[in-house]
Amino acid sequence: MKISTITKIESANTLIIPIRKDDKLEEELLKRAKTIDYSMEELSESFSAEKKEVLIVATPKKKFNKVVFIGLGKDTNSKDIINVFRSFFKNNKKKLSGEIVIDLKGIADLAELVANGISLAAYEIGMLKTRDAEVKTVFNNDSTFSFWITSNQEAKIKESIARGLATAETQMSIMGLVDAPSNYKTPQMMADYIQKSGKKNGFKVTVYDEKACEKMGFHALLAVGRGSVDRPAKMVVMEYKSSKDAKKVGLVGKGVTFDTGGVSLKPGNGMEDMKMDMGGSAAVIGAVELAAKLKLDVNLVGIVAITENCIDALAIKPGDVINSYAGKTIEIINTDAEGRLILADAVHYMATEFEPEVMIDLATLTGSCIRTLGHVASGMMTNNDKLATQLEKAAESTGEKVWRLPLWDDFKSELDSDVADIKNLGGPYAGATTAGKFIEYFTNEHPNWAHLDIAGTAFQKDEFSKGGSATAYGVRLLTQFMEKY
Repeated sequence: MKISTITKIESANTLIIPIRKDDKLEEELLKRAKTIDYSMEELSESFSAEKKEVLIVATPKKKFNKVVFIGLGKDTNSKDIINVFRSFFKNNKKKLSGEIVIDLKGIADLAELVANGISLAAYEIGMLKTRDAEVKTVFNNDSTFSFWITSNQEAKIKESIARGLATAETQMSIMGLVDAPSNYKTPQMMADYIQKSGKKNGFKVTVYDEKACEKMGFHALLAVGRGSVDRPAKMVVMEYKSSKDAKKVGLVGKGVTFDTGGVSLKPGNGMEDMKMDMGGSAAVIGAVELAAKLKLDVNLVGIVAITENCIDALAIKPGDVINSYAGKTIEIINTDAEGRLILADAVHYMATEFEPEVMIDLATLTGSCIRTLGHVASGMMTNNDKLATQLEKAAESTGEKVWRLPLWDDFKSELDSDVADIKNLGGPYAGATTAGKFIEYFTNEHPNWAHLDIAGTAFQKDEFSKGGSATAYGVRLLTQFMEKY
């Protein structure tokens, strides 16, 4: 989609006026009432600018067929702003048409977020539904979008629009990947997707197939994938380079394209959602893609370990002992604790072969984290206080929340094994933290590492889907982090 800028307006089919609920509310309402020749008294009585509040007014002047006031609320974060516009345009996509003008003169600083939210409203989760004819919406009915601004804002606003649209394009691609059924998203299909993105956006992609993984020594990844002999595991490395002196960041993602739990079978109720168990890898793919699009000044390596976790005669079993890329043996207590196994190989490979200055892994890892933080925030575990603060600031800026959980050594004994170097599951308590301690064991004692458990934030039930859908969590968070790091 395209969004243009205008500094003067003669007429438009729809004028949209977003208003913040702050100490300048009365002043802003007075300005807008004069613009549309409307009663200030009536406007202030009918509209208080609460978040997502919508007021449609008929005006005496015929410049606009429809004037819509949208409330932005008070003290809203950037994610809230995005969702205000995504929600409005999603709910009204069949009602809007023609020239649509959004008055941003009073909120020019939000241009990127507004563009992002409008664009995200076009995302459709029902990609596989059959339709007799294309449904006409504001996104395909020849409508035009314009941001009404002042002339001195134009250059900066155009840059903000481009960034907002580029971010939304990546987010929607990633959401489509996470929402795709597993039969449309095998490890090979994901590898193909990454290679296409690399060619399009300008980053290097190396795919290690099953034979190459065996040669490299990715034993833990291959062990998890043994239950899917016809859909073998992949390890994929993405490299984006900006300049010789740029800081080196390493991102690692869990990519389980479907998780049955393996021999430790999950309950049937809700298992269909396990198509989203590659949400960590999706965040990493999206972050690399967006870094390349925006030409961020960073040298970025992204590694995603991709496999299914299914049941077969060859599948790993509780009590088995497997090897790993680090050369450490792992006792399998529960085959449904598979994400940490594939991360063990990927994290150790990142730490030892690429030696990034900072390393962050993301995974839809534990139900424990959801029980702790719900679907509001991701669990953050790190051995570095400065890194924790940097991620918290990025989370505050983007609205993609994180909450720090402990990594105390008190939990290490939970993973002690009688028969191997470590076991893949601790006791019944503090499951998110013991999972973090397991991954820490394979970081090669990297001094600047963080683990984000995004089990509750990568896929949610919200107003944009009935049964749950992808959120693209992590794409904006990681991008903001890399820009400020």
